[in-house]
Amino acid sequence: MTPSPVRGDGVATRERTIAKPAETAERAEMRRLLREFNKTRDPRIRERLVELNSDLVHYIARRFANRGEPLEDIEQVGFLGLIQAIERFDPSLENEFSTFATPTIAGEIRRHFRDRSWAVRVPRRLQENLAKVNAATQQLQNELGRSPSVAEIGAKVGLEPDQVLAAMEVAPAQHTVSLDGPVGGGDEPLTLGDRLGLSDDNLDRVEMQDVLEQVMAHLTPRERKILALRFVEQLPQTEVAKRLGISQMHVSRLQRAAVEHLRKEFGAEAPV
Repeated sequence: MTPSPVRGDGVATRERTIAKPAETAERAEMRRLLREFNKTRDPRIRERLVELNSDLVHYIARRFANRGEPLEDIEQVGFLGLIQAIERFDPSLENEFSTFATPTIAGEIRRHFRDRSWAVRVPRRLQENLAKVNAATQQLQNELGRSPSVAEIGAKVGLEPDQVLAAMEVAPAQHTVSLDGPVGGGDEPLTLGDRLGLSDDNLDRVEMQDVLEQVMAHLTPRERKILALRFVEQLPQTEVAKRLGISQMHVSRLQRAAVEHLRKEFGAEAPV
């Protein structure tokens, strides 16, 4: 029978050795860099930490693939979450960094999808308030047996009534309506696109008239009349001559002189 080892104090004990897995060099480097970054906030150290944890970002991003977003875009959002985790991690708590970083990275990706799912860009604060309001509304309806008031919803989620109303107002921004969707009845129903206004060709004329009103103050009354008839009412020179009781050649000379004067005064804004 093999004797038990004898310790220095003379008491025989059985040695129990528990083998611990050796820490990899990469893991040891990461622990050291996390401590250094926490002290120095050196961007070069942060860059190295991002490199060491890139596989974690790729792994989490793949869980959100096939949701209508390119994987590269999802990974970029994940790296933003990783940087946030590096900035907030406290090495003194002796927690595993991957355990701390995983929910931060995944949460940032989820927020990305939530933001992109809105048809119209809405501030995140309003989106979060709307989620609270919707959940509270459903819960209060079940409890009260009726639709809750704005004040009751606000009391439930800790928001002022105007904040509740602001959240409710952004709800339609979550959905879009196709321009090809039918509206109204009848044998030949119209689409929403059919009801939208079209470009008005007269808008260019309105803009030109506004320019003329500004620059024609520098002309004589007759010159202003000629330019108004020619460029606003778009009459031919023969018709302008009839209205003013002068020859077409005279109209042409006055028009040319007026336009030349306007070019000198206003450059490209003058009518041609």
